Amino acid sequence: MWKNRNVWIILMGEFIAGLGLWIGIIGNLEFMQQYVPSDFHKSLILFTGLLAGVLVGPLAGRVIDSKNKKKVLLYSGFGRMLSVSFMFLAIHQGEIIWMVLFMIALQLSAAFYFPALQSVIPLVVKDKQLLQMNGLHMNVSTVARVLGTAVAGAMLVVMSLNSLYLLSMIAYGLLFLSTYLLNVEEEDKQSHNTETNKKKSSFTEIIPILKGLPIAMMALILTCVPLLFLGGINLMVINISELQDDSTIKGLLYAAEGICFMVGTFLVKYISEGKNQVKLMFIFAFIIAISELMLFFADVKIMSLLSFALLGLGLGCFFPIAATIFQTKIPKEFHGRFFSFRNMLDRVLFQIVLLGTGLFLDTIGLQKMVLVFGGLSLLIVVIFGLRYMKTPIIEETLETNKGANI
Repeated sequence: MWKNRNVWIILMGEFIAGLGLWIGIIGNLEFMQQYVPSDFHKSLILFTGLLAGVLVGPLAGRVIDSKNKKKVLLYSGFGRMLSVSFMFLAIHQGEIIWMVLFMIALQLSAAFYFPALQSVIPLVVKDKQLLQMNGLHMNVSTVARVLGTAVAGAMLVVMSLNSLYLLSMIAYGLLFLSTYLLNVEEEDKQSHNTETNKKKSSFTEIIPILKGLPIAMMALILTCVPLLFLGGINLMVINISELQDDSTIKGLLYAAEGICFMVGTFLVKYISEGKNQVKLMFIFAFIIAISELMLFFADVKIMSLLSFALLGLGLGCFFPIAATIFQTKIPKEFHGRFFSFRNMLDRVLFQIVLLGTGLFLDTIGLQKMVLVFGGLSLLIVVIFGLRYMKTPIIEETLETNKGANI
């Protein structure tokens, strides 16, 4: 795998883009702290971008499956780069509306980019290398996140927000250029007649596919647990910082989660070898739920850091397994539609959690809110864990295709 130039291009591109993304996110948090006092209003701003991504999801899935995936990556990457222009206007005029437009443009581009990237990975590595590749890809994005947040936090002391977003735009530009170097072998989409393409690109065809793959359906349900934490994580980080009256805790929380995430992605290859991966997903989902409940003690610095460290460890093991199950169990010709469908579900749940987080932070506070979300996460794990133990078909499906998961 290490001799595959496409692997290096994807990993390097992810690192550069991740730096740009997280430098921009720290800039977003700083901008909102200056201009938006209400947590609920902050969540509404983030909500608009996510909603735009959901609405375009079906179109993105059809386009990815019926068009050249490299071209989809190029066009969406170019869109991500241009979207940053709106933040320059927002900073110059001090108007929130430009930030809303930035969020919409960024999420529209992401709705095409990330499902296309997930569809490309199985085309550039073998099935037996997917778990390792997914772990490496997530590791690289985490390193970029840790460095991006640390660098952005330091730069805010000596540089303006304009400079942060300029660096973010440059990073997206480098990602756009690196995508040109990808060499992805796909069947010629133009060789099929128009009627066949229309038939193949029906977005609703993914529903019967999922119904026939219980292991993929269970993995999809379990991804709700980490999303219940991640949906409002940025607002929670801001709130923890205010609760402890310590601005430096933001970077420390992201660093603790990121470092432990990398440890998790390294360990998961050895933990999952020869094991039932669905059972492992339940274990890691349980760990994530516990980490959220620990934020009841968010006013204590060490407890908040332990919570984010445990979250990172759980996520680092959970997501590579989930990604590998999806990439190996879902037929490749449906990857674009499936990953767009998953992206839509993620965004819908993100919106609900995001709005709920903003509302709860303004009303009942962080500590009571994490009891609600953490308790709901535990409930999901228990209910579907009991159902899984009574449904042997899921385990049979896993055993039948066990070789594809490693």
